[in-house]
Amino acid sequence: MSEVIVTVRGEHEVRVHPERATVRVSVRAEGPERGPVVDEALRLSEPVREDLAERTKTGSALDWSSANLSVRAERPWSSDGSRLAPVYMAGVDFTATFAEDGELSLWVTEVSAREGVEVGWVDWHLTPETRTRVEREVAARAVEAAVLRAEAYAGAVGLHQVSPVELADVGLIAPGHPGPGTPLMKARGAVAFAADAAPSMQYEPEEIVISATVEARFLAR
Repeated sequence: MSEVIVTVRGEHEVRVHPERATVRVSVRAEGPERGPVVDEALRLSEPVREDLAERTKTGSALDWSSANLSVRAERPWSSDGSRLAPVYMAGVDFTATFAEDGELSLWVTEVSAREGVEVGWVDWHLTPETRTRVEREVAARAVEAAVLRAEAYAGAVGLHQVSPVELADVGLIAPGHPGPGTPLMKARGAVAFAADAAPSMQYEPEEIVISATVEARFLAR
């Protein structure tokens, strides 16, 4: 056997501690009249806005943003099947980004005690620079794994030199045959929180998993 085509996959995965945490907070008010509900939502949201602006100024928060006031009305159903009078709901959504888990926990503890505030889930993520660097490193290691696998296959049939013919993200060389890995970049993260003896929140970020899978064809001689 003088030469043969070898088709392989290469995978690599790393775990990276999050560098940023972005939390979403909503301020809500509701009632039977639109005007008072809007006024209440604005009143409740102003302290949150001022607090975030001050924290960003002092550096405990990296940045923040807020959406425009949203207002809607619903007519609930009574127990006998009739429609009741409209209930108006108004709210303002905020997002805030923190670099330190402790600062995030302190702020959530404080803001969650405010009237009308609902705290959503946290998005753990990396800075764009770190994400780009890690993505490149993981992709390169996946390619190295593919080369090593191809060399192993070639050696098993008595061949000792492999030359790349095709290299692609998983699924592009052999469509219709999904691979066991993931596309070029996949990040997974989650958040857990718990209340201790004091009424405080403690956020514990999971590591972000970044993985890459490539497909490659080599000519083995």
